[in-house]
Amino acid sequence: AQAGGDFKLRQPQKEISVTAGETLTLNCTVSEMGPVGPVKWLKGWGSGSEIIYDQRGSSPRVTRAVDKSNTDFTILISDVRREDAGTYYCVKFRKAEVNDKLFQHGNGTVVSVQDLVSPFPNVKVAAAVLCFLLLVFILAFCMYRRKQRGEGQSQHAAGAPAGSCLPISVPCCAGSPSSEVQDAETPRLPHQQSSEVHKDIHYADLQPLPAARRPGGSPGAERSEYASIRGAAK
Repeated sequence: AQAGGDFKLRQPQKEISVTAGETLTLNCTVSEMGPVGPVKWLKGWGSGSEIIYDQRGSSPRVTRAVDKSNTDFTILISDVRREDAGTYYCVKFRKAEVNDKLFQHGNGTVVSVQDLVSPFPNVKVAAAVLCFLLLVFILAFCMYRRKQRGEGQSQHAAGAPAGSCLPISVPCCAGSPSSEVQDAETPRLPHQQSSEVHKDIHYADLQPLPAARRPGGSPGAERSEYASIRGAAK
């Protein structure tokens, strides 16, 4: 009786709010002086109460914070669910021959459970956001390609020398002796590459030459330019 008078049970938490899926911590400590009997955690009070923790066994989700302690009966409830909401009591019982008798209890801890908030209200909103971002990316990519194409065309136009003449296309018969004449010192022009596709069209490249005296000819018969004709590859 004297030991029971010095016994103190402390349940400091009044209200706790947790999110579904988290771990709930319920604090309870008792003094060493007390009657023989277990300490239990109850959910609710009265005839409808439910035993959450008992020293002889409990739910797999309920564990002791300090295992095998005689004074600290703090418990941990993992993976909290909406049905775990309610009022919890830490209770000290006095051992009896038939049923353990209630000796002392805490004031109770009110637990509220909040639903896990998703970053998007629903799937439709998430899909709309993703589609919008994809559309913005496609538009930006198209504008970039158009800008690059415009810069390339302007640089090509600016690189053409003033007063230059384009090659003149002249017809030539495939297989004629003149089609076999090639100037090894003259580089192939880009326009000449199409002769592999258009086999009936060849290009004449007019190039200036220094005045040269022809043997046995008069000065007035001197020429200053000539035409080199390239034949299509067979």
